[in-house]
Amino acid sequence: MMQFLIDLFGTVQGWLFQGAVQPAIFLLGLGAYTEEAFEGTEWFLIGVCELALLFAVLRPLEAWFPVQKIGDARARWNDFLYTALHRLGLFPILIFFTLDPLMDGVAGMLRFDNIHPVSLDSLWPNLGPVASFLLYLLVLDFFDYWYHRGSHTYRWWWSLHSLHHSQQDMNLWSDNRNHLLDDAMRDIYMALIALGIGVPPAQYVLLVSVSRILQSLQHANIRLHFGAIGERFLVSPRYHRMHHAIDAGVVLASDGKRHAAGCNFAVLFPIWDIVFRSANFRPEFVATGVGDQFPQKNAAGVIVPGRSYGRGFWHQQWLGLTRMVDSLVRS
Repeated sequence: MMQFLIDLFGTVQGWLFQGAVQPAIFLLGLGAYTEEAFEGTEWFLIGVCELALLFAVLRPLEAWFPVQKIGDARARWNDFLYTALHRLGLFPILIFFTLDPLMDGVAGMLRFDNIHPVSLDSLWPNLGPVASFLLYLLVLDFFDYWYHRGSHTYRWWWSLHSLHHSQQDMNLWSDNRNHLLDDAMRDIYMALIALGIGVPPAQYVLLVSVSRILQSLQHANIRLHFGAIGERFLVSPRYHRMHHAIDAGVVLASDGKRHAAGCNFAVLFPIWDIVFRSANFRPEFVATGVGDQFPQKNAAGVIVPGRSYGRGFWHQQWLGLTRMVDSLVRS
């Protein structure tokens, strides 16, 4: 069955590339990017499969076992736009024009200097394909943990990442509610790590897809947890929701100073939170958002409106940039 699905995927990829993508590439005078376009077609089809799976599985679960009633349907629709752009449009194009050529260039320079990336497979030559996949997933998740924790540690970075936390109606599409600059930095960072540890290109595609599906589950509006033992092994919707609790995942207070706060930074495996003392297993489905979104008292005791993180896609992106510039100017 698995081989049948792989063969079917390859057939559809070839049909789509030859029938639509390749003619468009040559029409635009971009024939030199034919190989990258073929890889971009693969990313696009994987995104289609992911969206189909999310609609078929997670969307019904959100309707049957919700944590909360969605109060702002427009905000959820906007999150879906982020997911569609990330998995079907903008980011496959970004990978097509930047990330793939960058990775090929770096790999070529390393080969020219006779520097070969460390392959984890070569350290344990008897590992089977499943064990190899899980090993790479665990190592990549370790580096992803530190990237995520960094986005909560530095003021300018939090200015971008706070957009992700500003969703008060967290749902299965909220995983991709990120600033484009933050997403681009993370994709390049993770691709460089994958190159450095010798992840085979075909396996990297599957690693990214599995990670994205699990992260969609974590953000879903589903009253689901994996139990006291299971949540020590895999991040659940309840565990990750605690990370999104109002100001619980924020290391920066309103005065702009760094504070020892924040919890549940793990992307897939809570082991990193346990080892680095950032785990919070409190069994609650908490409210989500960023503290400065809500009305607050100023120094004079007057109630002032909360900060706006934007309603639409472009407004959110623009406000993220202005927050980042403001934080850099003030630092």
